[in-house]
Amino acid sequence: MDAVQATRHQEGAQMPKQIVRQAPYLRRYARALTGSQARGDALVAGAIEGLLGAALHLDPELPLRVGLYQVLHTVWNLDRQDAEDGSGVDKRLQDLSPERRAALLLVGMESFTPEEAAQVMHLETAQFESVLAAAECDLDRQLASKVLIIEDEPIIALDLTRLVRELGHDVVGAAATHEEAVSLAKANQPGLVLADIRLADGSNGIDAATEILSEIDVPVIFITAFPEHLLTGERPEPAFLITKPFREEAVKALVAQALFFHAPRRPAVDGVTRITA
Repeated sequence: MDAVQATRHQEGAQMPKQIVRQAPYLRRYARALTGSQARGDALVAGAIEGLLGAALHLDPELPLRVGLYQVLHTVWNLDRQDAEDGSGVDKRLQDLSPERRAALLLVGMESFTPEEAAQVMHLETAQFESVLAAAECDLDRQLASKVLIIEDEPIIALDLTRLVRELGHDVVGAAATHEEAVSLAKANQPGLVLADIRLADGSNGIDAATEILSEIDVPVIFITAFPEHLLTGERPEPAFLITKPFREEAVKALVAQALFFHAPRRPAVDGVTRITA
């Protein structure tokens, strides 16, 4: 085996490992894109199975991460025509096309440049920028909501408050503990919750959100410095997740997506309230 063949063999052996490392972030994106943990995870599974089974192929001219998201979009484009019809997505999404959702998330949540996001979506850069601008205009037309922030670091809480208010929403309070969060939620009936995972009293933001969801039907966005601890695929996971240190664009995009996708919750057959979409 010559040097070129050896290099290609080594790259081929490493490819599955590289795909696995990107899987948590692909799931995060797919869940936000579809508004559903089940549908998002199914898209990622289909993309990875297609790659490993050679039914789908990465573009060798693209960086691995861009290529993976491009493959995911290929699977999504094939799937969504059936999935969009009667999928139960909130009616507020009717004014925001799937392409505009994707554009916002690729730049805002996944931190792709417009050029990279255009490659993911099989668009020219100018076309993508037009889609992104239209999506941002759509966001400006959305109705304001009341937002509860659960964050024990005052500076971060203030920063989130500023960002949320810039979007035209009303912040009903910033809670630093589980008990304070539940109390504020009951008193103010927020339309959205932003929840840090670790709180000042040693409690867990997921537990606080779960208690809030037992009484109030509201979308929740979780914030954590360690997303890999939540996106394991081994237990119920949040559909909307912001990674610390967060980018302003990511917060704005996820706030819009969570509000767009939220629909009244159907009664759980087993009586259990879940935190996932």
